[in-house]
Amino acid sequence: MFKKVLVAEDMDSINHAVASVLKELKIPEAHHAQYCDKAWLMAKKASQENEPFDLLICDLSFKQDHRQEKIKSGKELIALLKTENPELKVLVNSIEDHPQTVKELWESGHIEAYVCKDRNGLKELKEAIKSLNRDMAYNSPSIEKILKQNNLLALDDFEINIVKYLAKGFSQDEIQEKLKSMNIRPNSKSAIEKKLKSLREEFNANTNPHLIYIMQDLRLI
Repeated sequence: MFKKVLVAEDMDSINHAVASVLKELKIPEAHHAQYCDKAWLMAKKASQENEPFDLLICDLSFKQDHRQEKIKSGKELIALLKTENPELKVLVNSIEDHPQTVKELWESGHIEAYVCKDRNGLKELKEAIKSLNRDMAYNSPSIEKILKQNNLLALDDFEINIVKYLAKGFSQDEIQEKLKSMNIRPNSKSAIEKKLKSLREEFNANTNPHLIYIMQDLRLI
């Protein structure tokens, strides 16, 4: 069984619940961080002391407060820690079950398990930890069902970002500059216009505002 676990979760109630599962599994060392920056620092310190964490249990969303955090989401934290320690097993424990989010995380290669916070969440968390300990991937049944859908929409960063910025009121010239600053390609104005036209056709949208409405309703942006 895992010896040293890091839990990145900002809700006290969830932290207590996860702690009870870890105790039940007789995991000797569990550390908790309510901020992504703190979790990263704890993992960094553990690695420097040659006592790295075996498992990261991580939420995806963290409520912002007065603190200025460099790492603002669980997804960012996971990518960073996995890059620094590829041997680290990562278990997502989140209420987020949108197909696009789940699919992107699995395709990133940064996670080994995904548990949905629902009425069976703690039971599934326990099963996920056991599976990872046997080097087997794990999904909550509800997540597995999502991944088996044949109509999952796969949008890339270019497509998602141009509609996001459009929804924020940016002009196409401004979107072009934003994409360039983020090193997202293509980023030409003509490419943006062509892609918006293609997306309107794909989503049966009559106008760009209509496209924004549909994609927001589908929680794609």
